[in-house]
Amino acid sequence: MAHFAKLDSNNVVLDVLTCADENAPTEEAGIAYLQSVHGWSNWKQTSYNTLGNVHALGGTPFRKNYAYIGGTYDPSRDAFIQEKPEGHDSWVLNETTCLWEAPVAHPESGGPYMWDEAQKAWVVNPDLT
Repeated sequence: MAHFAKLDSNNVVLDVLTCADENAPTEEAGIAYLQSVHGWSNWKQTSYNTLGNVHALGGTPFRKNYAYIGGTYDPSRDAFIQEKPEGHDSWVLNETTCLWEAPVAHPESGGPYMWDEAQKAWVVNPDLT
């Protein structure tokens, strides 16, 4: 099963659809098939098994991340990028993984932690202790 992201004119992901492998032996064929069925022109193939530029099954990562509704496709990086987490203005995009990361590494022990944007630090989540 092949997965394709339906993109708007700004490359925002509107939907992610599956396409039978026989209708998508290549990305171009899959796009042509989806265009004929849905009448929408802007599609990009995405890999369900890719996250953070790593393929979960040991294969070749494809477009850094699986596409999610509300995220974007960045043609210059050839990557799908999720929306920056709300209230996490200090987080930066990791260029290798195309994932948003805190400016401070997550603690390896203790917790459970949550991000405090005002302090720009990981703090123990009082609701979960």
